[in-house]
Amino acid sequence: MATKKTSMFTLTERVTISAAATDTFATIDLGSYVDVGDRQALQIHSVDFIFQGANASEVLQATFTADSQINCQVTDLNRGGLVFADDRALVASAQLNFDNPANALSMEADMFPDNYGKGADDGRYVVNDQLYITGRASTLATSCNITVRVNASIVSLTAKDFMAIAIQSTAADN
Repeated sequence: MATKKTSMFTLTERVTISAAATDTFATIDLGSYVDVGDRQALQIHSVDFIFQGANASEVLQATFTADSQINCQVTDLNRGGLVFADDRALVASAQLNFDNPANALSMEADMFPDNYGKGADDGRYVVNDQLYITGRASTLATSCNITVRVNASIVSLTAKDFMAIAIQSTAADN
């Protein structure tokens, strides 16, 4: 299906949530990696989420004043907010829960797979020119930072495969 053009590399972007109950956005520009004319796509192998406080040295628990939940999603279409797990544009998601009285953090299992396997053909193919990151926290005392690390490769697809992925992506836009 795909011929690798590069080894795996990492794309990184951070979203800073500074207001509770408000969607916060960031993007990863893929324009340099995706080329329609050459049927070049981005193959995503895995996505990692790193939750941090207002600055890199702050203890994450200081970010919250009450029980809280932080959600973060990566999509390949701009949905304008968090999406349901059955949305075809969803690439990966994560959730962090904070229990205030116990001062305990727990990261929930992703609601959507963010590790697509280790084989050469394993991965999520993206032909869109951006990845969209949406973060949301239910309560906050200070800002919270979420770093998204996308492990990917550049691949060339056959004309049929590229067209099928492009059609599926367009269909998911409706």
